[in-house]
Parts: sequence; C-alpha cells; structure tokens
Amino acid sequence: MKPLTPQELEAKLRAIGAQRYHRLHPFHALLHGGKCTKGQVQAWALNRYYYQAMIPVKDASLIARCEDPALRREWRRRLVDHDGESEGDGGITRWLKLTDGVGLDRDYVVSLAGLLPATRFAVEAYVHFVRDKTLLEAVASSLTELFSPQIISERLEGMLKGYDFVSADTLAYFAKRPPLARRDSDFALDYVKRHAKTPDAQQVVLKALEFKCDVLWAMLDALYHAYVAPKHIPPGAFVPEDGRRSG
Repeated sequence: MKPLTPQELEAKLRAIGAQRYHRLHPFHALLHGGKCTKGQVQAWALNRYYYQAMIPVKDASLIARCEDPALRREWRRRLVDHDGESEGDGGITRWLKLTDGVGLDRDYVVSLAGLLPATRFAVEAYVHFVRDKTLLEAVASSLTELFSPQIISERLEGMLKGYDFVSADTLAYFAKRPPLARRDSDFALDYVKRHAKTPDAQQVVLKALEFKCDVLWAMLDALYHAYVAPKHIPPGAFVPEDGRRSG
C-alpha cells in the first residue's frame, strides 16, 4: 500500500469530520433549534462541564511524556487557554459562567454529583487514550477542533434566538473559542501531516480521529437517552426541575 500524500491524508481526516462529527447528532439539532427544555439545556451544560474540566488534564498528560520542546511549548498554550493565567480566568471559568447562566448551582456542577455515568466513562476514555497511545495518535485525536468553528457559530445563533434564559454573556465561552480552535487545529494538522508518513501511521491517525468523534457522539447519545427519549435518567444523575419548553 502506498502512503497517502499530506493532502490526501488531510482530505480523509476532513471526510471523517463530515460524516461523524457530533454537530450531526439529533441532540444538537434540538439544542441549536431552540427545541430543548431548560432542563435539557442544563443537563447538556452540566455534563459538558466534565469534558471541559478534563481537557487540561488530558493535555498535561501529553506534555508530560513529550521530549520535543517545540511541541511542549505549543501544547502548553492549551493549558493556559482552559485553566487561565490566574483564578477566575480561562475557558473552564467561562464554562461555569454558562452553567451559572442557565440556572445551575456552581458547587453542584463542580462536584460532578449529577453526571451521567456514560459522560464520565466517555471523558475518561479520552483522557486514557491521550495518556496511553502514541504522541501521534494523541495529537490526531485533537483534530475534532478542525470542525468546531461551524458548530460554535450554529450554537451561538441558535441558542440566542431560541432561549429567553440565554444571553450573549452566558455564551462567552463560545465567542472566544473559534480563533483558539483554528490556531490549535492548524498546528495539530500540520504536525500530523509531517509525522504520519507510512500507511500504518496514517491509519492510526485516522482511527484516532474516529475515536474522538465517537467520544463526543457517545456523550450526546447519553444525554438524548436520559433527557429526550426514552427519558431514562440513571440513579444519582441530574434531574431537571422544569420539563416544559422554554424560550
């Protein structure tokens, strides 16, 4: 088997996003279409918090075993983006502003007490993947960021239009994220194209991106099952107070 050219590899990576990225999930169609109840929006924000909170843990595990100082320097910026330079700064804090804005108690969100079990399993699978797989696979798994600007644009427009309990201030996380995602995905894509030279390496890169898409999809499957249909909320998970349509 001949190796793909860098351009062919990029095309295959983008095709994975076109087919498997979670913007295609039915839950996002409801969320962005203004068709969720307030409780469903709360459940999404609460469960997604765990993913956001574990991103720097995932990135720190990559940095910890990286011998290339150039890669460490680049990846370090991701830690700052999410953790901030000081208390009250960074992407995680902005996500908590979102959960505050949709009416969730911050201590409850941070405690993780209301998480769906599938959310915990999916996020921890991603952290373990980045920690245990090769650096090339770990970097490739971040390439879902190639596709995030479109979903963020849809989310901002749809949620501001569809929900009277959501404001631009509530969604500040998303307003700041697109340029950072483009910067990060440009670097990761270039890294993958330069380092995945053999057919075997290229296949593991493609599989890594498929895995990450599966993680994000599984999280939404769990939300849909618990809060949309058939509404089987696992014991101990968040139970919305208001199931009526809002907005």
